[in-house]
Amino acid sequence: MSRFRRLAAGGQTRAGLAHFGPPGKPAPASMGGDSPACAQGRSAPGKASGGALSPGAGKLCCAVAVLPPAMRPWRLAGSAPGIAFALLAALLLAVATAAALPPPERLAVLQRGVNLTNWFRFPARADPASLRAYLDPAALAALRRARFGFVRLAVQPELLEDGQSEAAGRLAALDDAVLRLQAAGLGVVLTPHPRDWRPEASVSERARLLRFWRRLAPLLVRHDPRLTFAELVNEPVFHGDPAGWAALQAGLAASVRALLPRTTLLVSGNDWASLDGLLALSPLADPNLVYTFHFYEPPVLTTLGAFEPGLDPAALGRLPFPAPDRQACLAAAQAGTAGRTRAVIAYYCALGCDTAWVDRRIALAGAWARRYRQAVLLGEFGAAAGLMRARR
Repeated sequence: MSRFRRLAAGGQTRAGLAHFGPPGKPAPASMGGDSPACAQGRSAPGKASGGALSPGAGKLCCAVAVLPPAMRPWRLAGSAPGIAFALLAALLLAVATAAALPPPERLAVLQRGVNLTNWFRFPARADPASLRAYLDPAALAALRRARFGFVRLAVQPELLEDGQSEAAGRLAALDDAVLRLQAAGLGVVLTPHPRDWRPEASVSERARLLRFWRRLAPLLVRHDPRLTFAELVNEPVFHGDPAGWAALQAGLAASVRALLPRTTLLVSGNDWASLDGLLALSPLADPNLVYTFHFYEPPVLTTLGAFEPGLDPAALGRLPFPAPDRQACLAAAQAGTAGRTRAVIAYYCALGCDTAWVDRRIALAGAWARRYRQAVLLGEFGAAAGLMRARR
């Protein structure tokens, strides 16, 4: 049994709706739009990524991780009411040979984690009192019982910016959240999820990103560095421009390192932190880094066409997986379809996707880690809740 299937069989989530973007915002125009990560530009022939998932169209994630054979499948046995999260794959592809890596006790924390996306990002209520009350001790205990070692906490920078009437109270609530999570034995990866920034085209928005870290740094330096991690930004776009993102990231990493000298930083490639974005990266000189990527492949299947408005998600939801037989795949999904949906289905069926195909893709991250002697974290993965359960 492949690594993919072995782990997918053991992973479930009950609270499921997470990683959704703001309504009406076309994700490729944003930095950290979540849904387009599923869609990287190669998702369909001749089409760039577009569209966004609505708040009602979250991604139900299953447990897929590049784990060594000795690791056992795991299952989320339950969750406290009110928690919205999606499972976060969390094995570090640390190389066996000696290398300049973050301290091993920190890498041990990042073995299995969960995304918390609606606490400090698009919260239902953004006043400081509501933010402080979002998760109670029972909910935190449930995360630990589920054998999670860390959370990836999405933070919407706009909530903390100067000019917001309650920015100081929200920042204090964030500080309190980190304290409570760490007191429960959980590591915390803080990552900015801007709503609609375009730093690839705007110098002012690059400055906003640095201001975000200058605002958070005094908070983070007070916390245990063994349990505190800073991811520079969620899903940088820079579509087709890996060199542009690499240059910006190098400068940003140096600036954040000056602010957080002991904190382990997480960095990623362009194109929404895709696998191909990771493969295009050359490592930075900083030894206290973890490299992260997101995996939503094949995106036609995992997103049900969220990257292109007008596609028929119900038809795409009939796509089979595995699909090694092109004709059988077409027969299962193309009936009653036309136009772009029909063409996208034909594209997917021609890929011949199966678990071995997924394994080969993920193995590229392992090869990159070994080549450069770095630690790599699979930070997001999943499939749309509308996809047939057997396919997930």
